[in-house]
Amino acid sequence: MDGVLWRGAEAIGNLRSIFTQINEVGWKVIFATNNASRTIRQYIEVLSSFGVNAEPWQVITSATAATSYLLSQFPDGGPVYIIGELGIIEACSEYGFYQSETGALAVVVGIDRQLTYDKLKTATLLLRSGVPFIGTNPDRTFPTPQGLVPGAGSILAALTTASDVAPIIVGKPEPTMYRIALERLNITADRALVVGDRLETDIASAQLIGCRTALVLSGVTSSDQAAAWQPAPDIIAKDLESIIKVYLQ
Repeated sequence: MDGVLWRGAEAIGNLRSIFTQINEVGWKVIFATNNASRTIRQYIEVLSSFGVNAEPWQVITSATAATSYLLSQFPDGGPVYIIGELGIIEACSEYGFYQSETGALAVVVGIDRQLTYDKLKTATLLLRSGVPFIGTNPDRTFPTPQGLVPGAGSILAALTTASDVAPIIVGKPEPTMYRIALERLNITADRALVVGDRLETDIASAQLIGCRTALVLSGVTSSDQAAAWQPAPDIIAKDLESIIKVYLQ
């Protein structure tokens, strides 16, 4: 969503009009994001503020992938140490995982705009004790109207440097989120078009599982970077509205 539908609090194009066209054509839509800062409900509210209606099943975040991974390793839930915001905290809680540094089963890290040295210190000590390191996504930056700012990947880099432990990434470019999306849409990968603004995550993971891809230049990727990427995305366009026009011609 970041860089495709909006930058910060600013919509990219007339989203109400774009999704009216999508709905009229009858396309099914999943909104997927590596950004786990917001809850599913909060993302639905943001979409609504731009005139786009969505149901909970249509929103997937890297927190969705994180809880899926945690459940595969710790089916009974339990304490985890979370560096992150409400989105990942609430998602973990829904499946029986609660914030605690005592007896933590894993360290789970996403974007945290209230990051402190003490949080990094606690996570580093846990990682050095052998606790698994789970990262929601490796995005070093994310786009805002002011420019690119630090993303979850920047926090992961700091912890990797301090602990000498590399994270297990559960969001894009791992294909978990896309597999969940395909299951919810009840379609095969070759019938899906993934629209993203980041080559190394959005496009790479889509290509990995055989989805068609559309790269927008409204987020973090330049036209030069897009031209150099191999294999090339199926579509490279200015923004989402331009992609819709291609398919409606």
